[in-house]
Amino acid sequence: MTSARLASAALAALLVGALAACTTGAEPPGPAPSASPSLAPPPDALAPLGDPIDVVTGLAAPWSMVRLNDGSTLVSERDSGRVLRVEGGATTLVGTVPGVVHEGEGGLLGLAVWNTPDGRWLYAYLTTSADNRVVRMPLESVDGALALGAPEVLLSGLAKARNHDGGRIAFGPDDMLYVTVGDAGVPERAQDPASLNGKILRMSPEGVVPADNPTRGSYVYSLGHRNPQGLAWNDDGQLYAAEFGQDTWDEFNSIEPGANYGWPIVEGRGGEEQGFVDPLVQWPTDEASPSGLARVGGTFFLAGLGGQRLWAIDVDPETGAAAASASFVGELGRLRDVVPGPDGTLWALTNNTDGRGSPRPGDDRIVEIRLAPAAGVGTADGSD
Repeated sequence: MTSARLASAALAALLVGALAACTTGAEPPGPAPSASPSLAPPPDALAPLGDPIDVVTGLAAPWSMVRLNDGSTLVSERDSGRVLRVEGGATTLVGTVPGVVHEGEGGLLGLAVWNTPDGRWLYAYLTTSADNRVVRMPLESVDGALALGAPEVLLSGLAKARNHDGGRIAFGPDDMLYVTVGDAGVPERAQDPASLNGKILRMSPEGVVPADNPTRGSYVYSLGHRNPQGLAWNDDGQLYAAEFGQDTWDEFNSIEPGANYGWPIVEGRGGEEQGFVDPLVQWPTDEASPSGLARVGGTFFLAGLGGQRLWAIDVDPETGAAAASASFVGELGRLRDVVPGPDGTLWALTNNTDGRGSPRPGDDRIVEIRLAPAAGVGTADGSD
C-alpha cells in the first residue's frame, strides 16, 4: 500500500475526526489530544490491500447498502426514494418507497433486511413531509426478480430537519433493530429523555419496545448523540457507533445501554467527570465526517464523507483502547457506507452526487477493496 493511500495510524487517545458538511462557524472548546502508547493490532486485524475495483457505477445520491443471502446487494437512493438491486455488475429497480421527501440531508436513508420462515422484510429509515420514520415492507421474489410490498409503519414522529437526521438502521446479534436518530438541529433534544431525537433506539422486528431496554417503555438505548450514522458489533455482541461532531471532534464510541454520550454539553472527550462516556477515538472535523461502519475480521471500517477517506479501527479486546489508520485519502471522494463484501472483502459506497461532493466519471459507485492481515499500527500525529 502506498504512503499516499495510508495516512499515519491514529491512537484512540490521540485520534481526531471530521464534519466538513455541518458547521456553525463557532469553535467550542475541546479536549486536547494526548500521547498514548502504540497499540498493537489484534491477530485478526485487517488492512486494505491494492486498488479499489468497481462493482457498479452510475448511482444517484446513494446512501445505504445491505447484502442479501443470495449474494446480491440492495442500495437506497436518498433523493429518488428508489431501492436498487446490484447483481453481476448491473442494477435493477426493486421499487420506490412511498412517501419519501428529499430535503437537505433527508430522504431514503438506511436499509436493513430481516429474514423469517415466511419470507423477508426490507426495513427503511426515511424522511416524509412531516417526520422521519421507520417502516418495513415485504421483500417479495417473483421469478428471480425482487419487489417491495406495501409499507408498514413501525415508528413515526421523529423530528426531521435539513440536517442531523441520523438514519442508519441495523439488526444486532440479539435480533433487535437499532436506529440512529440525529438531533434534527435542536441540540437540547439529545439530553431530553422524552425526545427520541439525538438517540440510538432499540426495537423488536415488529417495532415493539423490548422489555429489557434501559428505560421501561422507551425505545431509547443510549442518549447524548448529535448525528450518529454508523453501527457495528464485535464478536462478543458489543455495539459500536460513529457520530458526526460539530466543529471540534467526530467520534467512535462503544455503546452501553442507558449511557449518555454528552452532546451538546460535551463534544469529544472530557465528559467522564460529568457522568458522560468518552469516545474511544476522536478526529478533528476535517478528517472524517463519519457515516457507515462495518466490521470485517477483527477490524472496524468507517466511511468518511468530508474527510474523503476510509478509516480502519482496531480495538484491544482486553483494554478497550483503540487505534485507527486512514486509506485512499482523497482517491474516491466522499464515502457514505461500508459493508462486508464477498470472500472477506470490503465494499465501500461513494457519495459524490449528493450535492456536496465533486462527481467523477462513473460516480456514484460501489467499490470492492481487498483486505490483508494488518502489518502493524503505529502512533499518530494527526497528519496524513
